[in-house]
Amino acid sequence: MALTANQLVEHARGRIVEIAPHAFAAEGAGAVLIDVREPAEFATGHLPGAVNIPRGVLEFQVGSHPALAGPPRPIVLYCRSGGRAALAALSLSMLGFDGVRSLTGGIMGWTEADLPVVVPE
Repeated sequence: MALTANQLVEHARGRIVEIAPHAFAAEGAGAVLIDVREPAEFATGHLPGAVNIPRGVLEFQVGSHPALAGPPRPIVLYCRSGGRAALAALSLSMLGFDGVRSLTGGIMGWTEADLPVVVPE
């Protein structure tokens, strides 16, 4: 039986850990924050300290990204509303990464929580 995209996201959400924006803002120090949106989306504004590794290349680039060099650190992923990040979190967990979480609501949830966004000039 085929799944819809929304069903696939819900399936992923049932197998990953999500973190609320305020909880991440309070407890997220030391985590690698990855924005899985496309570069053009990232350029419109992103969370402070985030690195951009688009969802389409994440599995191929995450292992060699400089942000993940050194001792293992928790990873928090986000996108626009949370769907791509949930799929990405499941994928990274399947690749053996530990401490992977998805930001609930994505950058939309973050801004709705009135938390800061970096907007490049």
